[in-house]
Amino acid sequence: MTFDDSQVLQSIESLLKGMGYDCLSPEMKDTPIRVREYWKERLAGRDIDLSEELIPMQGELTPCPIIMEHVPFTSTCEHHLAPFEGEVTLGYLPGAGRIVGLSKLVRVVQAFAWRLQVQERMTHQIAKALEDYLEPEAWAVKVTGTHTCMSHRGVKTPHVPVTTLVLGGRWKDNPPSQFM
Repeated sequence: MTFDDSQVLQSIESLLKGMGYDCLSPEMKDTPIRVREYWKERLAGRDIDLSEELIPMQGELTPCPIIMEHVPFTSTCEHHLAPFEGEVTLGYLPGAGRIVGLSKLVRVVQAFAWRLQVQERMTHQIAKALEDYLEPEAWAVKVTGTHTCMSHRGVKTPHVPVTTLVLGGRWKDNPPSQFM
């Protein structure tokens, strides 16, 4: 990812000054650096190369449905730069020789959550990565999140979960119960 450290630092300083804060005060002198590092971490998903992560394991493992539930995520709304967070349930029915390590499924979630994002797109991106890299017989992704852009501004309605769902392959019309 292209991340221009000096430009980001100048922009944060400019934003704080524009809001009337003194970036030279003892309390805030390191704030621009801390904020820059925060955003570097927050947006690290673009640096994850899924072609290096989703490499099928060697050997003949008997394919069975693989469903991972309650994978936590934190992302950033591209409309407000406000956080949203929640859980992802994802799964796939592997084709022959197409099983990956379980931690790789978490990396798929992180690759898309750690970006400026909207939940609907993130759900589709995770599903598309499963479909493209694993070539499964079936796949499903369910994302449930709460959005601070709804709870802290605008309608100011906290704790309203939003669920998005993508089903594919053999599960499109008959998904496992975790995706209902």
